[in-house]
Amino acid sequence: MAKNLVIVESPAKAKTIEKFLGSDFQVESSYGHIADLPSKEIGVDVENGFKPKYEVSADKKALVTKLKSLSKQAETVWLASDEDREGEAISWHLSEELKLDKQKTKRIVFHEITKSAILKAIENPREIDYNLVNAQQARRVLDRLVGYELSPVLWRKVKGGLSAGRVQSVSVRLIVEREREIQSFQPVASYSVTAEFVNESGKVVKAKLAKNFVTKKEAEDFLNQNIGTTYKVGELETKPTKKSPTAPFTTSTLQQEAARKLYLPVGITMQLAQRLYEAGLITYMRTDSVNLSKEAMDAAQAEIIKSYGKEFSKPRTFANKSKGAQEAHEAIRPTDMSRHTVNIDRDQARLYDLIWKRTLASQMSDAELERTNVKIEANNHSEVFTASGEVLLFEGFLKVYLEGNDEDEEEQEGMLPALKVNERLENNYITATERYSRPPARYTEASLVKKLEELGIGRPSTYAPTISTIINRNYVEKGNLEGQERKYHQLSLQSGKINEKVLKENTGSDKGKLVPTDIGTIVTDFLVKNFGAILEYNFTAKVEQDFDEIAEGNIEWATMMQEFYDKFHPNVKDVEANADRESGERILGIDPATGKPVLVRLGKFGPMAQIGEAEDEDKKFASLRPDQNISNVTLDEVLGLFLLPKNLGLYKGEEVEVSNGRYGPYVRHGSLFISLPKGEDPLDVTMDRAQELIDQKAQADAPIAVYKGLGVQKGVGRFGAFIKWDGLFINVSKKYDFDNLSQTDIEELIEDKLQKNIDKVVHNWPEEGIVVEKARWGRSVIIKGKIKIELNKDVDASKLTLKEVQELIEKKTPAKKTPAKKTTAKKK
Repeated sequence: MAKNLVIVESPAKAKTIEKFLGSDFQVESSYGHIADLPSKEIGVDVENGFKPKYEVSADKKALVTKLKSLSKQAETVWLASDEDREGEAISWHLSEELKLDKQKTKRIVFHEITKSAILKAIENPREIDYNLVNAQQARRVLDRLVGYELSPVLWRKVKGGLSAGRVQSVSVRLIVEREREIQSFQPVASYSVTAEFVNESGKVVKAKLAKNFVTKKEAEDFLNQNIGTTYKVGELETKPTKKSPTAPFTTSTLQQEAARKLYLPVGITMQLAQRLYEAGLITYMRTDSVNLSKEAMDAAQAEIIKSYGKEFSKPRTFANKSKGAQEAHEAIRPTDMSRHTVNIDRDQARLYDLIWKRTLASQMSDAELERTNVKIEANNHSEVFTASGEVLLFEGFLKVYLEGNDEDEEEQEGMLPALKVNERLENNYITATERYSRPPARYTEASLVKKLEELGIGRPSTYAPTISTIINRNYVEKGNLEGQERKYHQLSLQSGKINEKVLKENTGSDKGKLVPTDIGTIVTDFLVKNFGAILEYNFTAKVEQDFDEIAEGNIEWATMMQEFYDKFHPNVKDVEANADRESGERILGIDPATGKPVLVRLGKFGPMAQIGEAEDEDKKFASLRPDQNISNVTLDEVLGLFLLPKNLGLYKGEEVEVSNGRYGPYVRHGSLFISLPKGEDPLDVTMDRAQELIDQKAQADAPIAVYKGLGVQKGVGRFGAFIKWDGLFINVSKKYDFDNLSQTDIEELIEDKLQKNIDKVVHNWPEEGIVVEKARWGRSVIIKGKIKIELNKDVDASKLTLKEVQELIEKKTPAKKTPAKKTTAKKK
């Protein structure tokens, strides 16, 4: 038995640390928190100082027993969870639940998983920081109180199954308010003017007019003014300028830049960063600090000089902009600056490359540029054309890295030819192009993170789970609208003649953007109306500041909780008793057939339309389509819903019907349901079109082969060509001839998929001959000899105990009954 027991929160982290410590150290994982508030009750004693009721969950009891036994046998126990508040709370729970002897327990922290950092941490142990623990407790308890008290109010006043949260509800509010800005925005057209000139040396100069024209007539009048006009260079200004690098990554800036440059969702970015950290490749990835240690700056300087030259090096420090930056002592950086690339999983390697470049660039020289601004004057009017260009004199940090941009970037300025004042210019053409003002952009995951950080809402560790939560709970969805076609005009003056063209552009696309659902909008309106203080951005930021004060030991966490609860709880009781139900109801008009009101509202099963008053016995209902929402659906669109389902007749002896369901419009042929292609209106579907869809579906569903007694189908989906077998969808790569798949090809594809689908063995009890495999995309499987038991998708295989697995096997293979002895009866 090792003299030293080191407990970390992650098995991957444990594996990396084991490499650096000798045989006297045993490294074990707690797999995150071993204790938490109970899942089926509030777990907070409000009457006694908000004392939390922590419990060890069933799936962690065996682990706690094991750790308790190991800790008793060890001479020293080292608590080595992460250095943030969450990590401090994990160490505290371990100390409490394992009943560790304080005399032989040491707390260590490190910002990177390298040998030097681990050994340095062991040389400098400390005690558990209870101020950090209390800050984590305050956050956990306050969020539990908000969730447990607000959610039941939503069930009664809006719709069952809803939930609220301090950070999640504010995030949805931001998205809802942005959507309303977009819906109320009225685009304004104007004409922007650009021109192309040629100087005396025959070099092209592109310029634009400093002002826009409001009307087409104004633009046309201006072009007429330029017929026969001569031009010259009026003013010429050249001045040096510099660009400086941005700070190394914090959690939020890493999330934003990975979204811009690598197109990664926030949650995936954090998973990849976690793996890089646990592999010892980067420093701790939950931080809002932009500092680099002296050692890191020296290492960066050495690498810059070695790789690029001394003139590219400029050590610099950065100051934090966000208030209360405290999650860690350093920014996110590589642990080894000389390691330019890593040979690992592709996405991890791409993220590492981004972190390495950003860190190195932050310690490099400014880029030096020469910027030229030119004013071009006409001989017969006072309007001035301007042109500008940049010449890069010294690359500096741009040799390695340039930060991305959230907004649509303007056309990049190039170099201008050599010009001189009063030089004559010939005009090639002038165009006046109609352009529409744009509404505010919908939030992406990255821009929402940026906004939350600007407002001081949440902390780095909360952004990814917050976004996942509001999407999973259907308050927000990722947009998939392609946009609409819009026409615009362009006038051109060339060779003394004005020509006009009508062009087209796409507008209103929201693909990948965060769009509020009807439920998200209605819940937000209800919460803002009845719990305005909690939904206020300043309140949420103030709470974060209070947590920071607790972490600094400046205020008592129970006192802060009491002040919050004294205002919050009476508000909840008042709303429960007096608030009206909220359904987002909109009256659209009158049904011409019945003379009854037509309205839309949130119903038990989602957004719906209704004809008739609430008290009418013969009122009618219809579900809104997924592409419709309560806030902007029209009367005509709603009336069309009541024309469905529409019976089209019989085909092959089965009834054919077109209708609309919760997943969109469809054609039903007997018991077969066929979704309509995107954008196709069910009211326009004829019998011929329905037959075409039915035949296509039958052809697509027909097996192309049989494997292990099960049919194999093929098709083409949003991710390309695939085959389907036993419920598995298997992508077919370009190395196969998809139109002529052989039986060998099909068997190879299926077996490869089955092999890849096994993510890991989560349990292995050799003495019982039992293995539990956790599948990546499918279900987890219990294997004992020839027995294979598929588990439901909602079962977490990693939490099953041996006893539970044995019970499942017994249910699958009931004991055989002992056959009764045969008796012979004499014939009478």
